[in-house]
Amino acid sequence: MALLSFLWTPHDPTLVDARVRLQGPSPAYWLGTDRFGRDLVSQLMVGARTTVYVGLVAVGIAALVGVPLGVLAAMAPRWLGELLMRANDLLLAFPALLLAVMLAAVLGAGTGVAMVAIGVSTVPSFARVVRAGSLQVLRSDFVLAARAAGRRPWGVAVRHVLPNVAGLVIVQASVAFAIAVLAEAALSFLGFGTPPPTPSWGRMLQESQSLLFTDPRLAVVPGVAVAAAVLGFNLLGDGLRDRLDPRLEARR
Repeated sequence: MALLSFLWTPHDPTLVDARVRLQGPSPAYWLGTDRFGRDLVSQLMVGARTTVYVGLVAVGIAALVGVPLGVLAAMAPRWLGELLMRANDLLLAFPALLLAVMLAAVLGAGTGVAMVAIGVSTVPSFARVVRAGSLQVLRSDFVLAARAAGRRPWGVAVRHVLPNVAGLVIVQASVAFAIAVLAEAALSFLGFGTPPPTPSWGRMLQESQSLLFTDPRLAVVPGVAVAAAVLGFNLLGDGLRDRLDPRLEARR
């Protein structure tokens, strides 16, 4: 839907037309219209674009910071590694919503604030996963041989550690993408995400809450979209884990 929305949508997703407000599904409006007369299908399609954009940037921020941090915590002296992980645990105590509220109070609400907040709050997950995987790789024979041959720590990290934890990073990225989709919808619902008139699944839910009992269709449509996206990326993460984990592959 996100890719298709760049080329085609049934209607203009931001066009307000009071003559067709709150219409049910019809050949002209496949899922009906909202209280402003905007087409729900068009809003869903463009809202998917916003969701994918926020998810990609947020996961990219988390990976760029969390992966080097996890490798550093694994390869550094024990006291430094423990210090980094305790700081990592402290950051883990701040949920994305709380961090977004804090950033919005300083910088103002917007898509950029949502992406940074979700990305920073996801860094600890990447750091913990990569550190655990790196510790296993560092105990392997080929790493011991590389160290005995005089290879420097950064060379060991780039040549041996990172390629062997790449599967863990890919799996964690797919799971983090699902979390980012849910967090972006929650932030938009609270008014700290993508500002209007850009369509967003979370704001579609926010705008439908006043009509929840009179026209539940307005809440069901974006709610199902969020649930399907989160479920899909979680299943993708499980499938990638089963595919990339050699221990699971050996049991088959």
